[in-house]
Amino acid sequence: MTTAIMNTYGRLAVNFVKGEDCYLFDQQGNRFIDALSGIGTCNVGHCHPRVTEAISQQAATLVHTSNLYHITPQIELAEKLTRISGMDNVFFANSGAESNEAAIKIARLYGHQHHINKPAILVMEHSFHGRTLATLSATGNSKIQQGFGPLVEGFIRVPYDNIEAVKAAAEQHDNIVAILLEPVQGEGGLHIPSDDYLTALRQICDQQQWLLMLDEVQTGNGRTGKYFAFQHTNIKPDVVTTAKGLGNGVPIGACIAGGKANGIFAPGNHGSTFGGNPLACAAANAVITTIEQDELCANATAMGNLLNHLLSEALASTDGVVEIRNKGLMIGIELNRDCPELVQQALDNHLLINVTAGNVIRLLPPLTINQQTATKIVEILTPLIQAHLCT
Repeated sequence: MTTAIMNTYGRLAVNFVKGEDCYLFDQQGNRFIDALSGIGTCNVGHCHPRVTEAISQQAATLVHTSNLYHITPQIELAEKLTRISGMDNVFFANSGAESNEAAIKIARLYGHQHHINKPAILVMEHSFHGRTLATLSATGNSKIQQGFGPLVEGFIRVPYDNIEAVKAAAEQHDNIVAILLEPVQGEGGLHIPSDDYLTALRQICDQQQWLLMLDEVQTGNGRTGKYFAFQHTNIKPDVVTTAKGLGNGVPIGACIAGGKANGIFAPGNHGSTFGGNPLACAAANAVITTIEQDELCANATAMGNLLNHLLSEALASTDGVVEIRNKGLMIGIELNRDCPELVQQALDNHLLINVTAGNVIRLLPPLTINQQTATKIVEILTPLIQAHLCT
């Protein structure tokens, strides 16, 4: 392994050189089930032919011009995202963190336009919004914030899925301008809120004239069984951000605005050299076409529920399994103890998983997964969990 790369990841001892749908292949040709999708990114599977063709054609035509000019694939993508979301317009970035930075700037500009000198954003405990200074400050994880102070001010934190805490914050602070949260918390341990949570937040935001801003970096692009997770409800946010699965591995992020957030940004307020370039937008257009034409949201619902059922059945008599929960193909298996070693053990058995919050096994397989592969994941993972809980 090289020392030429900064040591910012605890990398596993494997080097993948090829991908195909739900599988990755290492340098020796060994095949692994990818139940993580590049942390929820390769939603339509590795090297999907439609996405590969779109990237190849665009790379041979035009890769970059800058946002000083109109970009046809970008216009096409913006129209698709506004159609799907029912919102008004899009700012394109290169990542989820950048998309959330844009949302934070929209909220602050909205506050200043309403004569609030120090606008604050309500954020949640155990949240994750990125690793730039502003998104790190918004994140509810003191461990990853350690050593990077002073953090950016202007964030007020409350417990997730707790409407009374939001109401109390509204009474205590007169400078709140927005709420920023994940519809399902991924990095924080795969927490799924109560069914009426987003609806109640929408009502509070309307009463208080706050923006409701949803971080759908991980939950978007079909992951939860709807294109956006907020579409499981009847509400519409003012801002929704997404990235990850939008480009299926090609870096792209989007900050989508509507409602009270529409028209807040003007020329000079924000920008990106690479954001929404022709190559990334061509990939994203192919991803959306694939999700819609192949009905992958419906498959995410069916396969997510199947995995939950198979895991619940296989682990029913296993002491130490706290809960198995899912929203589409976001699946969390919470244990009563930490289990980071299961990542390596699964890798040894040619399965890629993730452990978040110390004790939650997270599965984010491609939306293309079938019943046979889902069953194989359970067959590999079940004895590993049982052995871990018996030690």
